[in-house]
Amino acid sequence: MSWSDLYRARCTTAREAVARIPSGAKVVVHGGCAVPSRLVDALVARAAELRNVEIAHILHLGPAPYVAPDLARSFRHRAFFTGGNVRAAVREGRAEYVPIHLSEVPALFRSGAYPVDVALLHLSPPDEHGFCSLGVDVGIHKAAAESARRIVAQVNPRMPRTLGDSFLHVSRLDAIVEVDDPLPELEPGGHDETTRAIGRHVAGLVDDGATLQLGIGAIPDAVLAELEGHRDLGLHTEMFSDGLMALVEKGVVTNARKSLHPGKSVTGFCLGSRALFDFVDDNPLFEFRPTEYVNDPFVIARNDRMVAVNSALEVDLTGQVCADSLGTSIYSGIGGQVDFVRGAARSRGGRAIIALPSTAKGGTVSRIVPSLRPGAGVVTTRGDVHYVVTEHGVADLHGRSLRERVRALLGLADPRFREDLERSAHALGLPV
Repeated sequence: MSWSDLYRARCTTAREAVARIPSGAKVVVHGGCAVPSRLVDALVARAAELRNVEIAHILHLGPAPYVAPDLARSFRHRAFFTGGNVRAAVREGRAEYVPIHLSEVPALFRSGAYPVDVALLHLSPPDEHGFCSLGVDVGIHKAAAESARRIVAQVNPRMPRTLGDSFLHVSRLDAIVEVDDPLPELEPGGHDETTRAIGRHVAGLVDDGATLQLGIGAIPDAVLAELEGHRDLGLHTEMFSDGLMALVEKGVVTNARKSLHPGKSVTGFCLGSRALFDFVDDNPLFEFRPTEYVNDPFVIARNDRMVAVNSALEVDLTGQVCADSLGTSIYSGIGGQVDFVRGAARSRGGRAIIALPSTAKGGTVSRIVPSLRPGAGVVTTRGDVHYVVTEHGVADLHGRSLRERVRALLGLADPRFREDLERSAHALGLPV
């Protein structure tokens, strides 16, 4: 049977495609802008007949109907990264949060430590050889697909065909549901004077020819806006965004001086607009690769002049970085922060940067704190931290004593809080 005949034979409705998912199954759902909404909705429609189906994913856009309180007997969510659509469920104990480095999630699937019964995917149509692309999110999903007992795929002509280690053959798919639906989009955020100041400080740490990793949000976008005068930048980043697309289009990102994959932008997934999805479609400038490669600190370190820019919720005066929780309340996840902090630190000429505003809640709360809140998670340890940046400047903490760190971080705090922070440091017995 040809691959095209096999494809037609396995096409079905969303209802029929998920009908064989039993109670107790572990289901990994495609994330980011690749959520297979038709399949998710069809599965949730079976709630009355299902019990204890676990739905696992990282951050994804759009609704998460399976975390509704009245469906708690039917579904339970396992979050490898917590987004706004599941945050309340995690906080209220109706969903599980797994603190884990993003680079290590695929090994859970491949080793069987987290056995994947079903992978629900969102793919591009097959090419002339029968290969579908994982599209805008290769990430952890190549490993999930290759480890799953059953693959159910939503195939969509609006899903871009991204290149790299991003393909699954039609013969691997157990059920196929054809759709023609728009992908969810994430619009870029705006800048203010605080984020612009942070962007200027971070950009001052980026040399021409550096290779970049940035996330999404106001601070990364502000950094990117300040890099327009740079030359021959490269990309090795877990996520590609509209802001990075702009630098490629302006000729700032050329990848010409990369020591690993020269000429290629290496990424795991993209979050952004339809224009971004069209830009990566069948674009040979890009290598979409699985998370276990993109986020491997040893691979990252092979990029000379690697600059990793990540964010934080708060940083204490010794340099401990909390990025996933507000006290004991889980806010997001570890993600790839430590993967890239460690990779950049080991890169020849590399720099690992934590960037954050000095205050929160309209300037009423300091994000530079004497000690992390009780129960807060230390994502990047004080042994791993290098550069910390706020709108007030840059502190290089690597190799610095506790006294030197306290003094440097006091200088990054909002001036209104510095005196209180110094008093608190004395009270805690920290050298000042």
